[in-house]
Amino acid sequence: MQRKWIITAIVALVFCVIGGVYKYYKSSGSNEQAAPTSKSQKGSILNVNGKIIRTQTLTDDLTMVGNLLPDEEVDLTFETSGKIIEINFQEGSLVRKGDLLAKVNDKPLLAQLSRYEAQLKLAQDRVYRQSALLEKDAVSQEAYEKASTELATLNADINIIKQNIALTELRAPFDGIIGLRNVSEGAYANSSVVVAKLTKVSPLKIDMFVPERYADQVKKGTPLKFTVEGINEEFSATVYAKESEVDASTRMLAVRATYPNTNGRLQPGRFISAKIRMQDIPNAIAVPTEAIVPEMGVDKVYVYRGGKAYAQTVKTGLRTDALIHIIEGIEVGDTIITSGTLQLREELPVKLDNVE
Repeated sequence: MQRKWIITAIVALVFCVIGGVYKYYKSSGSNEQAAPTSKSQKGSILNVNGKIIRTQTLTDDLTMVGNLLPDEEVDLTFETSGKIIEINFQEGSLVRKGDLLAKVNDKPLLAQLSRYEAQLKLAQDRVYRQSALLEKDAVSQEAYEKASTELATLNADINIIKQNIALTELRAPFDGIIGLRNVSEGAYANSSVVVAKLTKVSPLKIDMFVPERYADQVKKGTPLKFTVEGINEEFSATVYAKESEVDASTRMLAVRATYPNTNGRLQPGRFISAKIRMQDIPNAIAVPTEAIVPEMGVDKVYVYRGGKAYAQTVKTGLRTDALIHIIEGIEVGDTIITSGTLQLREELPVKLDNVE
């Protein structure tokens, strides 16, 4: 009996110990769960950045990219064929309109010209004699007209030879810079052989494309500024022409500007970044683009008042890369929230970390 009682007491003691351990861990778990709850309640205040509204001048700049083009450019070729006997230019040099650049062999043509010119004096004398005899009725009208026709034909043949001789000369069609030559003296040239390229680099043209919404605002005489990679300087140009219609596939309008390039500093073919100032809005209220919250087709901003965020519907106007013009909805002196806008709710407690 006594032994049975001892066993029962031991079993009861074990159960008591197990129960105590269970209560201890249950209590510890409850405390751990309670801690995050208190932290969560404490973290319900959202830290944000703000901006105090002040008036400013808002500038609408249209930024584009484009290419520099020569004012004129041509591949120089002969209009006739023959062996090149002269090359009279230095590669990369400036040439003037009318300068003789190259020449092909014209000796056969010169020989023909000499023969015709030798016949010319005799033909002129014949016409003179026939005219004097006609006045005396010593020859017929037909004989006189035949002599006159022979003289006219001879003069026409001489003009043809002179024109053909001119075709053996390659002359500069305008002032410009001549490029690298592709032929040498003694080479055979024809209309398909490019001797060199001639480029007029002053002024230069600028090809650009503007969005269709600016099609009516960009016109002849519109000024622009542009930069060229590798040159830390801004250049000025002027729009002088634009395409007659907007490209239906890109919804862009081709425009062309001119830059004087009087010193020849810029080369055709270079890539440029251009900017046209479309308009200036003085005393404008503008907010950063990230402050705008679109909801159901309505633009809103959150205004900071008394430690809480309040949604305010606004009417917007001009949009630039960084700012949006606010026409109505907020006033000078209001503090708008510029960060964490997707987490904001009406009357949500917030704390301003940075205010501009």
